[in-house]
Amino acid sequence: MPKSKVRKKVAVTAASSSAQANSNSYTTTRVKVAGPSGPVYIGIMLGLMVLGLLWLVVFYLWGSQIGFMNSIGNWNFGVGFALMIAGLLMTMKWR
Repeated sequence: MPKSKVRKKVAVTAASSSAQANSNSYTTTRVKVAGPSGPVYIGIMLGLMVLGLLWLVVFYLWGSQIGFMNSIGNWNFGVGFALMIAGLLMTMKWR
């Protein structure tokens, strides 16, 4: 099946009220559409989510053997979830 043509979005605004009274003429204004996100943005977004997951897995399995993880204790949950939430928040700006 052939792919249809992609058209730019056009916002329609009413011309002046006097021109509208005489005829149904409208002026068109081009709307600037943001392009897709770059590969670096997507890499950072996915990287933060995976890093948060790995942080929690490492804390569960080897947290008592790693010095700095053992010293911050249950704050490791906050670090892991904060990394994952930062990645999830980035998905809202992803195009």
